[in-house]
Amino acid sequence: MVRIKALILSGGKGTRLRPITFTSAKQLVPVANKPILFYGIEAIRDAGITEVGIVVGDTADEVKKAVGTGEQFGVNVEYIHQEAPLGLAHAVKVSRDYIGDDSFVMYLGDNLLKNGVKSIVSEFSAGSHDAQILLARVPNPSEFGVAEIKEGRVVALEEKPKKPKSDYALVGVYMFTSSIFEAVEHIKPSWRNELEITDAIQYLIDKGFVVNSHIVDGWWKDTGKLTDILDANQMILAELRPDLKSEPKKGSEIHGSVRTGKMVRIEGSVLRGPCVIGDGAVIIDSYIGPFTSIGPNTRVKGSEIENSIVLEDCTIEDIGSRIGNSLIGRNVTVTKNDKPPRSYEFMVGDNSNIIIF
Repeated sequence: MVRIKALILSGGKGTRLRPITFTSAKQLVPVANKPILFYGIEAIRDAGITEVGIVVGDTADEVKKAVGTGEQFGVNVEYIHQEAPLGLAHAVKVSRDYIGDDSFVMYLGDNLLKNGVKSIVSEFSAGSHDAQILLARVPNPSEFGVAEIKEGRVVALEEKPKKPKSDYALVGVYMFTSSIFEAVEHIKPSWRNELEITDAIQYLIDKGFVVNSHIVDGWWKDTGKLTDILDANQMILAELRPDLKSEPKKGSEIHGSVRTGKMVRIEGSVLRGPCVIGDGAVIIDSYIGPFTSIGPNTRVKGSEIENSIVLEDCTIEDIGSRIGNSLIGRNVTVTKNDKPPRSYEFMVGDNSNIIIF
């Protein structure tokens, strides 16, 4: 049986999610109250892989604190430092000593796949190809690496092309044998001054290595932008099963799939699922609508929130209008005075204080 390791990429600056990522790794932003990175680790574990290398950069300390040795997930984690975000192929290059001669799955830590990677890993293990790429049809291929396919075969790849030759985008999961190390040693930096994984895979194709493709089943999300994170939150919550670890007090209503953590206080409120409420949260005289994640120890009073993610230790009081389509960072305070604006959309960084006029 082929030995498979995993390489999870958890570097990068997350510029498209600022200001949240000024103080938090983008891979640790929670979706349905669980860091995005954790979904990837669990998917790899569920595929039977226990040796996991995580490539880290500027946010290494935060990632290490959250993930630790991997024991909480049932895997063994080693950390590989990348001095700067110099491209996915560069991350492969700096991981050579960890991977050795083994085959491996490379998983971008800010990606989510509904059906995980178990079937993909099994398909690769049973085959005789040198690489396997995952593809999904997207409406905006110029924002991704794009595969050109002829007669069912991948013949060319291009990173974020201005004029895409197909709508097949590379999903952030790849399978490689050690032949990829030859490729990353022979390619040159792109116009972005990065070693592109698309160039490395193109090298394999040009040199006669066998590159297979797999069309993704179910949804897939690259959570690099606010709208993508909210979409991912919707997708995860849509499959939520009700679980009330804290019962609401009289005068409250629960509709649909709602999950509450421990020591949650719910008074005079309506919770309409799917939504999730973290441990220690307080919800008073409020409406929590569908597709909302409320983080641990957050207090919501006299307010309405839907289709949003609110991280831990926040206070939202007496807004008087509905908060929607928002991502609110840790330890944020949102209050309102008597003047009546009618609608708000927020993307707020950690440790903020907002008074709405």
